[in-house]
Amino acid sequence: MGRTSRKRSKLARRLAAASAALVMGGGGLVAVNVYANAEESAEQPSAPAAGRPLSTISCPDVANRLSEVPPGARGAVDDRLAELDSQITRAYDRFSRAEDTGAQKSVLPPLEEQRRGTLGEIEDAMDRAGTRPEGLDSMAPCTLRASDQGQGQDQGQGQGQGQGQGQGQSGNGPVAGDFVDITSVRPNVRRPPARRGASRGTFTTDCGRNENGKFNPDNVIVAPGVSNGAHHMHDYVGNQATDAFSGDDDLANGRTSCRNQGDKSTYYWPVLRLQNGANEDDAQADGGGKDQNVGEIQTPSSVTLKFTGSPVGKVVAMPRFLRIITGDAKAFTNGDANANASWSCTGFENRQLKDKYPICPEGSKVVRTFNFQSCWDGRNTDSANHRTHVAFADPRTGACPRGFRAIPQLVQRVVYDVPPGPGFAVDSFPEQLHKPVTDHGDFINVFDERLMRRVAGCVNAGQRCT
Repeated sequence: MGRTSRKRSKLARRLAAASAALVMGGGGLVAVNVYANAEESAEQPSAPAAGRPLSTISCPDVANRLSEVPPGARGAVDDRLAELDSQITRAYDRFSRAEDTGAQKSVLPPLEEQRRGTLGEIEDAMDRAGTRPEGLDSMAPCTLRASDQGQGQDQGQGQGQGQGQGQGQSGNGPVAGDFVDITSVRPNVRRPPARRGASRGTFTTDCGRNENGKFNPDNVIVAPGVSNGAHHMHDYVGNQATDAFSGDDDLANGRTSCRNQGDKSTYYWPVLRLQNGANEDDAQADGGGKDQNVGEIQTPSSVTLKFTGSPVGKVVAMPRFLRIITGDAKAFTNGDANANASWSCTGFENRQLKDKYPICPEGSKVVRTFNFQSCWDGRNTDSANHRTHVAFADPRTGACPRGFRAIPQLVQRVVYDVPPGPGFAVDSFPEQLHKPVTDHGDFINVFDERLMRRVAGCVNAGQRCT
């Protein structure tokens, strides 16, 4: 995906200049204007009226509720879950164009009606497969919320909106309060101590930085067979055949950007954009400007993909085609229970942030870190909600939950050389307002089995392998 050279509007130039205004005092961020939608376009939602706080729509996440779905219903359910996301996206588009609070609230009743019909289709599909879920109908209503409310705290349909830091801003985030000076953050990284018999080795695979620009707004794990299932753009390294329609055979036969050709795994995460008023060639495309993701996509300066061990014992090889998601793309409205990706700066990586973007000092680079689940249930390569077949080890002891086995833990470290200050954000679902807490990473293991055994062997033997 290349850059475009469209003439920037006067508004875009003003907003780009405003985004550079940074006032620091007392070691913290005092004031800054940040705009995700600097470029005006007939295809993009219009900016909220001046004086109105930036707000959003919050809907219950049905996917997390469905921990068990019969195999015969999985395809139909995944398709309907993707439709629920599209309904929210369309409703948010109407919401963002609304001229007043009454017009904003008017998007909720038709959204609830649409959701109720789709939830009924999910119930029917599961019923035909032998297991009818209970209580899905109660998840149809959605609410409005202000952008500065804490995660998971929604406004009732009939209540007024609070005054957020996004008041009067153009676009749909982020806002000043989403950034923090990394030097003002205290060291907060704690790791469980390694016991005797711990697996202390590492295996590092080099799959590049997505220099070839493989992007798409699909999510083959969460929304297989659905174009634009993510409603935001992903960076991909590793398997070059990955899109919404890739099956296991496609991945097994795909090309890979990894130096070791035995690793055809898929590694992907939301792109990071510099919000400088420049347009990419996806400005009018799904996942890009049509989903309120605007700005210049940044190629990472480095990407490190490392597999590490367990502090309490040996690891077993991952099964081929194991799928793992870390973090939650909807954590702003879902709450942070599944939020896991973290933000930091080079030279300060003992200070990790989940719900803030870092403002790095001159000469320091922005770092995104994804620590994937390191415990596997020993049976399944995926689950209905894409979470319950894997688990995190206990953060205090490093032990896996009962019934789970330790596997090599994937740690992704993605570094960006962006200008100091708050002029960047990750792509997100439109209603998630580009919040840092929504960052997430996805992985499909397509190591050949011999190489995966070597990964586990290196980790268990305490070796440093590549």
